Amino acid sequence: MNDAERRAFAERLLAFDTTDGDEAPAQEWLEGRLDRLGFETYRWEASPERLAAHSSFPDDPGAIETEGRPSVAGVLELGSGDGPTLLLNGHVDVVPAEAEGWSSNPFEPAWTGDELTARGAADMKCGLAACVFAASALAEADLDGRVIVESVVGEEEGGIGAASSALESPYPYEPDAAIVAEPTRLAPVIATEGSLMKRLTLTGRSAHAATPWHGESVLPHFERIRRALADLESERAREVTHPLYDEFPRPWPIVAGTVRAGSWASSVPARLESEFRIGVAPGETVDAVEKAVDARIAELVAGSEWLSAHPPVFERFSVQFEPAEVDAEEPIVRAVRSALDSAGRDSGARGATYGTDARHYIEAGIPTVVFGPGSVQQAHFPDETIDWGEVTEAAELFERAGREFLTRGTR
Repeated sequence: MNDAERRAFAERLLAFDTTDGDEAPAQEWLEGRLDRLGFETYRWEASPERLAAHSSFPDDPGAIETEGRPSVAGVLELGSGDGPTLLLNGHVDVVPAEAEGWSSNPFEPAWTGDELTARGAADMKCGLAACVFAASALAEADLDGRVIVESVVGEEEGGIGAASSALESPYPYEPDAAIVAEPTRLAPVIATEGSLMKRLTLTGRSAHAATPWHGESVLPHFERIRRALADLESERAREVTHPLYDEFPRPWPIVAGTVRAGSWASSVPARLESEFRIGVAPGETVDAVEKAVDARIAELVAGSEWLSAHPPVFERFSVQFEPAEVDAEEPIVRAVRSALDSAGRDSGARGATYGTDARHYIEAGIPTVVFGPGSVQQAHFPDETIDWGEVTEAAELFERAGREFLTRGTR
C-alpha cells in the first residue's frame, strides 16, 4: 500500500464506533481487507465459561459479554514457513467518547496536517493498522516463518480476545513471540503494572441535617480509610522498588476513582460506595497486594467503635490485571531494540504504570514486548490525536524487528 492507501485504511478503521461491545462490523471489514491482502484469516469468539475460570475475570460467566464479539487475525506464511512465528497484536475496541468534549465527531477522522484525530487514533487502531502495513512488507522479504496480525476485542474489559487466544491458540501453531502495539511513543516497554479493582461500601445512620448529631455520617469514616490507603501507597512506593519505575512519582497508585454518598441534601449521608484502582508492581501478585490492603483496612476498623460494629465491605469487582514482565534478553526484545538502534532512536527498555494484553501472552509462555506509535497521554482523552509520521515509522520499525526476529529465530 502507498501512503494514501494506508491513510484511507486507518481512516476507515477509525470510523467504526467500536464501543460497548460493538466491534463486529469493524472486525468483518478488517477480515475482508486482510483476505484481499493475501492473509489467511481466522475468527473466534471467547468462551465466557473459560474466561470465568481465569483470575482476571469475574467468576460469573454471565458477567462476561462475548457473544457477537469476534476477534480476527490474518496469517502470512513466509518462505517455507518452517521458521519462527511472530504475532503482531492490537485491540479494536475503544472507550466511549463524550462528544461534547470533542471539537469534531469522534468517529469522523479529521486531519490537521499530518495529525489524525479520532477516538482510537492512539489507543490503538493506528497501532493495529501499522501491524498490517508491517506484515504486508514482511511478505515481500526473503524470510522463513509466519507473521500473524491479530485484532482482538474487549481489551478495555480485561482482554477478552487476547486471553482467549493465549489460553487456546486459534491457529494450528503457537506464536514464538509477540509485539503488542499499544501507544508507547515507540519505546520498548518490557514491564507493565497490574491493578486490583475493589469496591468499598460504608454504612452509617441517617438523620435530619438540622440535627446531624443524631446520625452517623459515612464521610469522616471514608476520609480515614482514604488517608490510610494513601499512607499505604506512600509506604509501598518506598518499599516496593523496580529499576524501570524509578522515574514515576507514584509507581503503584491507589486511587478512589468513584465516590457516591448520601441520598438527600437535608439528610446525614448513611451510605457510601467508592471504587478503587490499586497498582500492583511487576513481581507481585494481585492476591498478595489485596491481602496488604485488606490488612490496613482491618487495622483502621479495629480502632473505630462504629466501624467495628458496622464493618465496611471491601470486595473485588470488574476485572483484575496481573502485572507482567519479559526478560530484556529475549530475542523479540533484542529485535525491537536493534530496530530502534538502527533508526537512531532511544532503545532503552521502559516500564509502564498501566496494564496491557501482553500479560496474557507472557502468562502463556509467549515472550511479548509492548511497543507502538502514539502516546498513552492521548488515550481515553477528548480529541485523541496521533502523528501520522509516527505511525509510518512504527510500521517500518515493526518490519525491521520482524526481519531480525524471523532471521535469528528464538535463539
